[in-house]
Amino acid sequence: QVHLVESGGGLVQAGGSLRLSCAASGRTFTRYVMAWFRQAPGKEREFVVAINWSGSSPYYEDSVKGRFTISRDNAKNTVYLQMNSLKPEDTAVYYCAADVKFGKVYEYWGQGTQVTVSS
Repeated sequence: QVHLVESGGGLVQAGGSLRLSCAASGRTFTRYVMAWFRQAPGKEREFVVAINWSGSSPYYEDSVKGRFTISRDNAKNTVYLQMNSLKPEDTAVYYCAADVKFGKVYEYWGQGTQVTVSS
């Protein structure tokens, strides 16, 4: 079992930045691929980015490439999402997820953190 807790969401103006954090507890953090998803009001949850255990070769959804950066600190059991040049369409609840395999289906989920970008 892996327990995930997100933090760092909030309200920001368009063009601004936020950094989300996801703290993991439970089983060995380095076993897991970590990912971020988001769900906007009235829309399905969508994949944003994933990172493997070593932190290499992250995979980004096209709309966030060049603006968002995922990283992980295995010593702190934490994964981060640095979000720059935020747009109103980035407004969503952002979820952290973990799984032992790389992909778009994840076993463990956090409770989510709200990100609101005003125009």
